[in-house]
Amino acid sequence: MNGFAQLRKLALAGLAGCLLASATSAHADLADVEKRGYLSVATEDDYAPFNYIVDGKPEGFHKELLEDLKAYAKEKGFDVKQEILPWTGLLASVSSGQYDMAFTGALVTDDRLRVFNFAPPFASAQHFYVKRAGDDSLSDIASLCGKTAGLQAGSALLARLPELKKMMADAGCKIGDVVEYQSYPEAYADLANGRLDYVINALISVNDLVKTRGDTFAKGIAVSGDGFAAWPVPKKSPELLKLITGFMNQIRDNGRLAELQTKWFGEAFPTMPKEPITDVDQFHTLAGMK
Repeated sequence: MNGFAQLRKLALAGLAGCLLASATSAHADLADVEKRGYLSVATEDDYAPFNYIVDGKPEGFHKELLEDLKAYAKEKGFDVKQEILPWTGLLASVSSGQYDMAFTGALVTDDRLRVFNFAPPFASAQHFYVKRAGDDSLSDIASLCGKTAGLQAGSALLARLPELKKMMADAGCKIGDVVEYQSYPEAYADLANGRLDYVINALISVNDLVKTRGDTFAKGIAVSGDGFAAWPVPKKSPELLKLITGFMNQIRDNGRLAELQTKWFGEAFPTMPKEPITDVDQFHTLAGMK
């Protein structure tokens, strides 16, 4: 390697190191938030009933709860600033330090726990199947065997599909074809027209679907162990996680959480874990995956 090439290699290595250091130092913990004067939260606007838009205005569970978070933060001496992002880049933006936390219906997964800690869950995300309304051929796990299932590509639900496979093995049969879709509306369209036999999604989304389109779809039974929807906080922000845990304790104790759960999800979840979820072993224990 000539001298110029060696210098160039060293310069590129130095630049990469600077970029890595910059990305690492970008994460803000509570002291940084207090110094800055505001907490930055990333939300989305196309995930009913968590966050969505009606007639150009935000609506949903998090829209209401954001006001509670702002009041809680004000007592601590700082504001809350919301930024609406598409889901596809939301978690990456939080993990890179552009925002302090995600304030949306993120599901706890093994992969995400390598990057984030999760505040105490605010809702169940156990997986259920959806079928066409009036389809009496599907009922228990055995009735799903060999049938064609649909779910979203890259979703957290794919990682827990082995649980359904085990349930089917225990019933003496195997899973059928699994079709992955770019979005759930596409999967539901194919379910409605008979190209799929059932679709797998998390409990809240299934409840919302059946609530709004009960003439077309019906809720089936659980096809996984427990699951959790919670707010991701970067692992480099432990004091911020404590703050958000304190917020969860407050809204749980004063009844506000149960009120909004019932309003937006159709039921409250009083047995959700009351501690943050911070590692894979803990998550597997809570979800009954061990």
